[in-house]
Amino acid sequence: MASIEEIQSERIKKLDAIKKEGINPYPISSARTNAIKEVTGSFKKFSNKKSDTTIAGRIMAIRGQGAIVFVDLYDGTGKIQVLLKKEEMSDILFSRFRDLVDIGDFIECKGVFFTTKRKEETMLVKKWLMLSKSLRPLPDKWHGLQDKEERFRKRYLDVLMSKEVKDRFVVRSKMVSEMRKILDGSDYLEVETPMLQQKAGGASAEPFTTHHNSLDLDLCLRISPELYLKRLIVGGFEKVYEIGRNFRNEGIDATHNPEFTMLEFYESYSDASKQMIFTEKMIKTLVNKLFGKTKTEYKGVKIDFLKRFNRVSFIELLKQEALIVNPESATVEEFTLYAHRLAVEVSVGDSREKIMDSIYKKVCRPKIIQPTFITDYPINMLPLAKQSRNNDQLVDAFQFVAGGIEIVKAFSELNDPIEQMKRFENQEKNKKKGDKEAQESDREFLEAMEYGMPPIGGVGIGIDRLAMFFTDSENIKEVILFPTMRPIS
Repeated sequence: MASIEEIQSERIKKLDAIKKEGINPYPISSARTNAIKEVTGSFKKFSNKKSDTTIAGRIMAIRGQGAIVFVDLYDGTGKIQVLLKKEEMSDILFSRFRDLVDIGDFIECKGVFFTTKRKEETMLVKKWLMLSKSLRPLPDKWHGLQDKEERFRKRYLDVLMSKEVKDRFVVRSKMVSEMRKILDGSDYLEVETPMLQQKAGGASAEPFTTHHNSLDLDLCLRISPELYLKRLIVGGFEKVYEIGRNFRNEGIDATHNPEFTMLEFYESYSDASKQMIFTEKMIKTLVNKLFGKTKTEYKGVKIDFLKRFNRVSFIELLKQEALIVNPESATVEEFTLYAHRLAVEVSVGDSREKIMDSIYKKVCRPKIIQPTFITDYPINMLPLAKQSRNNDQLVDAFQFVAGGIEIVKAFSELNDPIEQMKRFENQEKNKKKGDKEAQESDREFLEAMEYGMPPIGGVGIGIDRLAMFFTDSENIKEVILFPTMRPIS
């Protein structure tokens, strides 16, 4: 078998041969009259046309020899067979195709349509033109890219060779489009907020840092748009949302990528309980719009969206699944012991709440398969959330989990600036103890709060994780077109 270098060298020779004939192998445009999907969608109409039609696309396969050559042509909208017969075109055009064209090349074909004896919809080519000469061979069409790392690095080949992979990203795109329709239809306004921030707030995570030379200013890539979206609520916008990229300097695993997409939306005069109803309705609507049914499958398990979503408290989960007897009152030392028994990693400086969360993520969350809302979190776990009506040691918040994946985090937003300052101060104490993910005080945000902030119900939805769930993908890299990868050594 020839090496990549040998194949590339041979194709460059063909490229030079094309140029020597005075032909531009990379013309500025194409005379395409119709997409392949248009032809195959109305083939009878096109096969009855007396005038020639021009299509274009990439050659995915070449079959035949001698005076007849069959080609599979793909243009991104669809695939069709084209037939080149020596007797139907000039000798120069036919020999040029036979000698200089390879799988992977883009060509333009002009001709008429007919159906073969095998009922194959086909174009009989009268003329053809090179649009782009490929210099590297495509992966084997039967096996595609087998190495996962290569698939993620060369996603352009992954989606080209695998319909399943391409369809996964089509589902993701349609999902985002439907989410916009739902929010726009509910009178939410889509806005954009800074990705470069002086304080990376709105979530507990370690940020990426950078420096702006002209301003001599240290900046962070945002970890969440939350604090800016809530500033807009202060400014009089009733309902706002943003779909955009967030960046967190954390480990990479099946559900984490350093760069990811979030939807966050905030409603004035609302709270977590109202937003829970809205979120459930949104997810059920998405399932119906995307799949036309109320049940999907994830990792071989049927997921039922017809029934009311389950509800369970965070504290009860720790009792039931982690067998922690006293999660409400246990100290950081006691939680550390529980963590060691459960083989949960604890770092120096981890707060009580962070250890609780680590235990939950490893022991409890993987067991939550059917759509479930988790409620009632400890107050220091969510420093931007309002205290619960019934217990001032808990916050009025919820997460949505399905298939063992956390997809949504939401809460009644804290709008008391004095209480918010206390929460920030507590976070800074944790940071001094070594918690790199603790949130910093944001004076500008606190100043905005001091002008008066109405009650707010806020929701954050992980677009990538929801796409994982809807496409039955076990790794977040499968639903991010170009995930973050280690450099090739």
